[in-house]
Amino acid sequence: MKTPARTIPENIARYLERCGETGKPLVATAVRSGIDQAVVIPALAEEWSLFDTLISLCANSPADLERTLVLCVVNNRKPGIARQEDIDQNRRTLERLERLICGRQAAKDSVDRTMAAQDQTIRRTCPNLACLDASSPGLEMPARGGVGMARKLGMDASLGMLDYGRPGVKLFFCLDADTRVEPNYLSAARRFFEMKRNSGAVVEYAHPVEGDPELRAAICCYEIFLRYYALGLRYACSPYAFHTIGSTMICTADGYAAVRGMNRREAGEDFYFLNKLAKLNGIGRIAGTTVYPSARTSHRVPFGTGQRVARFLENRRNEYLLYHPAIFEILKRWLALMAGGADGDPERILDEAAHIHPRLRSFLERNRFQEAWPRIRRNHRHAGDLSRHFHVWFDGFKTLKLVHDLTENAFPPMDMFRALKDLLQLMNEPGCGDIGGRETPTLEEQLNILHSLRHLSRSPVLP
Repeated sequence: MKTPARTIPENIARYLERCGETGKPLVATAVRSGIDQAVVIPALAEEWSLFDTLISLCANSPADLERTLVLCVVNNRKPGIARQEDIDQNRRTLERLERLICGRQAAKDSVDRTMAAQDQTIRRTCPNLACLDASSPGLEMPARGGVGMARKLGMDASLGMLDYGRPGVKLFFCLDADTRVEPNYLSAARRFFEMKRNSGAVVEYAHPVEGDPELRAAICCYEIFLRYYALGLRYACSPYAFHTIGSTMICTADGYAAVRGMNRREAGEDFYFLNKLAKLNGIGRIAGTTVYPSARTSHRVPFGTGQRVARFLENRRNEYLLYHPAIFEILKRWLALMAGGADGDPERILDEAAHIHPRLRSFLERNRFQEAWPRIRRNHRHAGDLSRHFHVWFDGFKTLKLVHDLTENAFPPMDMFRALKDLLQLMNEPGCGDIGGRETPTLEEQLNILHSLRHLSRSPVLP
């Protein structure tokens, strides 16, 4: 597939020259003019889920799909690292994608009615479908390459296929092969970025709570954990109070290049990528549309949804635990101290931090605040710049490290529903479903709590 015959902006060209990952075979139809956004979907052993996801994407408006490249990155590592059954699935996935893209028909005895109907819908409604082969012999991912690397391959390839002559922001949608979207997914994101100046944003999410009672309990427990942490950060007024789920991420092409692209990590690429984007101009929240990531069990990565659900079902530890709410109160007071025009002397700030909690001071000293703060003040005299660069230093990663330090040394994990009740009281929220007085509510009550948390997380402002 040829690169569009148009000038790539200097910042994009510079990124591709210095940091770009290219060279994997790309299968696509002729490049259309007017493509100004790309949906990048890594796929590893997703022979069935990927096409369900494409069908949900195809329900978006024809006008939005006309301007959208949909790039599936079929990937695995070499045999011996990747499972043979995953490699075999990927081969079949590539064959099906290539048939769809090139307009070839499958042999009648090789497809069932459902597959045939899906293929017909995708051909009719998704004019800019493409696939990148990071799976076939000799093209595999590196041994340490994970979903972050797959996203990077797709996003880097897409940079050369966008129509930079078309007015307006150029967008990347990060999706997963097992995540369904709503019919306004593309339009809601486009509308947000046309009104806001953020380089990155996240859409709302909701794991489908399906299956037997034990699986539903596992899904519910994990999503409550995720939402509790984000709410705790919002209570503390942290600029890093957003969920970090890969299939919710959307960013501008300029923002992507500015942070030197996607991380190559096997897991956690979403956290680190959003952390970098947040330092540019914050992470926005796109309301009005929701993605639905699968909550199936998985051991592919060391952490994340699939691993946490599997751990719950294997009963390896008590999963009904959350960070102590006092930790978010300490974080809130620390951020308020720095927002209030803290005295320039780092030793005095450390003394005030010790009054908030002694562990806060020791954490700051271990992270060399006493060296970082004078440097920040020296280079950034204006109050707005000073605040922004403080949060560049005290970023989402340091925030999480502080939470872990306080958990390990001062405030052990707390029963999930008691912690949730206490945090909501700190926030002056009247309640969240029927938390009740028992340690573990019934599954029905937990689902009501989760529903209320989803609603609360959509509120634009919290007390």
